[in-house]
Amino acid sequence: MKIDKACKEIIISEEKIIETCKMLGAEISRDYEGKEVTMVGLLNGCNPFFSDLIKYVDLQIVVDYIKCSSYHGKTKSSNDVKILKDLDQSIVGKHVIIVDDIIDTGKTMKKIMEIFKVKGALSVEACVLLYKETEDKNKYNAKYVGLSIPNAFVIGYGLDFQEHYRNLPYIGIISDDLIKEEN
Repeated sequence: MKIDKACKEIIISEEKIIETCKMLGAEISRDYEGKEVTMVGLLNGCNPFFSDLIKYVDLQIVVDYIKCSSYHGKTKSSNDVKILKDLDQSIVGKHVIIVDDIIDTGKTMKKIMEIFKVKGALSVEACVLLYKETEDKNKYNAKYVGLSIPNAFVIGYGLDFQEHYRNLPYIGIISDDLIKEEN
């Protein structure tokens, strides 16, 4: 399928994404004024958001990454979080902000936050571009949330379907034809 036909509906424009990055960067900068922060991106989906977000964080920051998996090629989380790449730097005594593209079930974020607390982080918060509206009342809520979206499978701007479509400059609801074609 052609990449420009992968979405049945664009729900967030590239311009809205950048505006949201600026807002979140300013909020983080205010909250952590005078402190050094370690910002940890959750690979692979965080890449576009993480790189745009940190442009607007006016602090001394250290950048690191962790890679985990919970979707395993499907459109729904398996709830089985596997660490595929751990941090390269110590976070003992550090203020840590985990940056990801989306909170869907919130289980991955919750698990990573627990791991970072055990690793000795002074504080751990989460910053996500998107928060998926679901019926789950026990879902994790990040401190820094850019935008809420409906409970639909979305792609673009780092979000993928079977590792494809991360390079779309906007966020859209995946085409029904694409899901049928890929499965």
